[in-house]
Amino acid sequence: MKPLRVALIPVLVLALAPAGSVQASTVHSPAVVVSKLTGPHSVSDTGGRWQVHATDLGIMWDNGSGEVLAAFGDTFGSTWQPPGANGNDWRSQVLLRSTDRNLADGLSFSSAATDTAGHAKELIPSRKIDNDEITVIPTAGVAVGSRQYLGYMSVRHWGQPGFWDTNYASIAYSDDNGQTWVTAGGPRWDNPGGANRFQMAAFVRRDGFVYVYGTPNGRNGAAHLARVPEGSILNKSAYQYWTGTAWQSGQDTLAAPIVAAPVSELSVQFNAYTGKWLMTYLKGSDIVLRSASAPTGPWSAPAVVASFADFPGLYGGFMHPWSSGPDLYLALSQWTPYNVYLVKVQLNRDATITNPNLVRDPSFERQATGTVSSPWAVRGNGGIDNGTWSFTADRNAFVRYNRGWHDLYQTVAVTPNTNYTLTGWLRTSPNNDNGFFGVRAPGGPPIAEVNFRALGGWTKQTVTFSSGSRSSVEIFAGIWTDNGDMWLQLDDLSLTKS
Repeated sequence: MKPLRVALIPVLVLALAPAGSVQASTVHSPAVVVSKLTGPHSVSDTGGRWQVHATDLGIMWDNGSGEVLAAFGDTFGSTWQPPGANGNDWRSQVLLRSTDRNLADGLSFSSAATDTAGHAKELIPSRKIDNDEITVIPTAGVAVGSRQYLGYMSVRHWGQPGFWDTNYASIAYSDDNGQTWVTAGGPRWDNPGGANRFQMAAFVRRDGFVYVYGTPNGRNGAAHLARVPEGSILNKSAYQYWTGTAWQSGQDTLAAPIVAAPVSELSVQFNAYTGKWLMTYLKGSDIVLRSASAPTGPWSAPAVVASFADFPGLYGGFMHPWSSGPDLYLALSQWTPYNVYLVKVQLNRDATITNPNLVRDPSFERQATGTVSSPWAVRGNGGIDNGTWSFTADRNAFVRYNRGWHDLYQTVAVTPNTNYTLTGWLRTSPNNDNGFFGVRAPGGPPIAEVNFRALGGWTKQTVTFSSGSRSSVEIFAGIWTDNGDMWLQLDDLSLTKS
């Protein structure tokens, strides 16, 4: 939790932020960055269209009428600057809507809950007073019929990384597709001693029930489970808690842990492709995936989806409800750019991860200095940027000079006679007139490449190819710098089987 000052609001505010001092895993991240969901360079230009320049979370659910609703957390306006949460026009939450079913090229939003034209509204007011109610954060969403339900927590105080205090958790509802929300009369889980087990939640509607997966405030508790008949969500006495052996009505203290601590920012869904219940959450410093044959578990061992080592400042990891076939899409937040990205992993039928990103250090976040080091190499003049202008997180690579060829490259092991897709995010100086991104035989000529001129903002480039008889290839990005001082920046590469 990093401190920030919000313009026009004379209080010190802290935001739902990265794991901080938790030791980061060095496990390779199989996840692939697909697109940016919010903020600068986002598919939908959320800043220009709805004044959503910086935000986090992105909790998604099917509204039952052909749209996905996405609830975001603390949101800021046009004066926002990285790193972290800051700026004017602070709203504790906003809601965007999507009809986009082709997630392979990114997720676009078509509308928002607004208070004026072109301005995403705050859904649930918060006092914005530290040690009283600093903010109200959405944690879960579900639709029953035409009514939308939103789980949220009232945050009293943001503490040290991974710790915060809540006043209570509750559920609001909307009968106009998220435009207005009613908080009165909803069930409430008060948290006077800080030990309530249902301060953050994930909702799953199935078999006539809404299952409520809960965790305490902060990032250091276990996961617990309740269920309620789908027509009785607002009636707290209708909730039953899983004791470890049976469902039982009464106090939420009856709920036994179903997943051991630490569990935070849960996302749960029943996945038709695998026939299993899937759970993603922040475990320590990584986003992990687990599966089970029943909502109560037992749950498989956690598999890393995205490592802090590749996505520093990551949190969230909320599954898209329309993920279909083997592709599982998630909304991933990162602290420095304080925005949300769409990432993807592929699953086998048994819900294990397959076809991972083959690029090592794909976002250059494992580079320890400003000099390019293994597994990357540079030909000519180049280095590592460590600033706030990367596409994701904190670092990107670059080449720059005023004459000759300069490129960044990495040798990657591949399977012979297999089709692959290479993607990466690039931008260049305005005078670039001859840039290349592609794959070549190690030390040899290109196999496939794209040629580009000036790229004004971070732009996704895609190359498809067959490995042929090769067991390794060299991925690269470079420019001929024969048009004055020229530069190219590179970030977030992926190489997967097509």
